[in-house]
Amino acid sequence: MAKRKNIDARNSSKVQDKRKHVPTEQELFNGIKSGNKARLGQAITLIESARPTDAQKAHQLVERCLSQKSPSVRIGITGVPGVGKSTFVETLGKQLIAIGKKVAVLAVDPTSSKNRGSILGDKTRMTELSRDPNAFVRPSPSGKSLGGVAQKTRETIILCEAAAYDVVLVETVGVGQSETAVHGMVDFFLLLKLSGAGDELQGIKRGIIEMADAIVINKADGDNIKRAKLAEVDFKRALQLYPPKENGWLPVVRSCSAIENTGIKEVWEVIETYLNDAIDAGYLDQKRRNQNKYWLLQTIEERLKIDFFYHQEIKAQLEIVTEKVMRNETSPFRAAEELLQLWRGH
Repeated sequence: MAKRKNIDARNSSKVQDKRKHVPTEQELFNGIKSGNKARLGQAITLIESARPTDAQKAHQLVERCLSQKSPSVRIGITGVPGVGKSTFVETLGKQLIAIGKKVAVLAVDPTSSKNRGSILGDKTRMTELSRDPNAFVRPSPSGKSLGGVAQKTRETIILCEAAAYDVVLVETVGVGQSETAVHGMVDFFLLLKLSGAGDELQGIKRGIIEMADAIVINKADGDNIKRAKLAEVDFKRALQLYPPKENGWLPVVRSCSAIENTGIKEVWEVIETYLNDAIDAGYLDQKRRNQNKYWLLQTIEERLKIDFFYHQEIKAQLEIVTEKVMRNETSPFRAAEELLQLWRGH
């Protein structure tokens, strides 16, 4: 009996040691290259970590993946809640896998403004796709980043490309904020819309059409088919008011039903046409170069913010000047200048 207890204790200790094991940067990189989804997930968790101790390890991992990444297509997909983004992404993903593609889905979930918790429901909704061996579905909290895109989405894309995923789909929250962030990190930007829901004019007001490379009217099924066709006409007319893209591309309007898997093939054909033209003209390469430049500037801005707000003296003084601003004892401009002078002095 005592011998049995000792064996159980040793086995329990081994399990605990295994759980406590934190993979090294080399182990994560090897796992990513070999297509290990668990290692890829752990690597993304490391990238998303806010711990300063994880930053250096994350940066080294991203640099190694940058030198090893394979060619891929980056597609941003956005639309208001209820437009059917998750269903569309799953249907498109399954179709791409059927033609021999490996697909990664970075579904950015809304984060609670009260407790910073994330709903993280996309993986639950994309049940079939997430189970496919040629697919990787990763829900990530959006946090405070612009347009509902996680701060570390750029790095995550690099990791997925190093894992040899051919297509990376970035699904954004689409809650009315600027979608400039996702537009600045993908090759093709797709806007999903609904017909008969007052969504047509909303799209024009938001100005998001100006960024879209294609507009797709979803849920074109049943009694909604006629309304979807009318919405197609409305958007085509609206697009005539916008100039062509830098590469001469004229945004295309299509309708589909993700739930019935109709029109999805045609949407992918539009994306392929765009990409082929962009590659032939050298535009895609230039676009990615410009995106890397923006990534650099954005990284510098983020690092400056971190260095500023995590500075111990700044944190202490910030509370004092904030109270003065709230009581109208000083202006925000003067308070900001005092803090910046304090920071520059160190």
